[in-house]
Amino acid sequence: MKDLRENVIHSEQLVDGKLLKVYRDQVALADGKESIREWIDHPGASAVVPLFDDGSTLLVRQFRYPPRKIFLEVPAGKLDVKGESPMEVAARELEEETGWKARRFVPLVSLYPGIGYSNEIIHFFIAEGLEEGMAAHSDGEQVEVVPLDFKEAVEMARKGELLDMKTVVALLFAERYLLDRDKE
Repeated sequence: MKDLRENVIHSEQLVDGKLLKVYRDQVALADGKESIREWIDHPGASAVVPLFDDGSTLLVRQFRYPPRKIFLEVPAGKLDVKGESPMEVAARELEEETGWKARRFVPLVSLYPGIGYSNEIIHFFIAEGLEEGMAAHSDGEQVEVVPLDFKEAVEMARKGELLDMKTVVALLFAERYLLDRDKE
């Protein structure tokens, strides 16, 4: 197999934002040529599917500025607190966004959503053994909690009614996990 790795010759930081850093790198390609790569450095995130014993789940409804639309999403948040593990972020975001805590988190998968322009990785979890906690939205965050039957949420994902990629992925992986667990 050919070595396809690219090596940085020079890197220039274009943006040093609160959340994102944007770079323009000059790279040496595997064939000896050079090219430019612009990319976003992202701290990563965790996303969680809360599952209640009665077969229901919770999504959050919120406005997302870049596409300027309201989305239904699984609770999620950035790995932006030093030393927090992806599972701890999932637990924090679940409680902050929905007001629910979980006794158990099941890791599902970790995936890169935008490999052509970002190093972001999202860690997906199921949360079970839910009990009431206390919601504490971040400054500037306005969220509405939407209870749904889990199977209904999965069907919405399959029909393309949920437009947030991480939510669709989270629900489909959670469904696969539950189907496999029920076979055992």
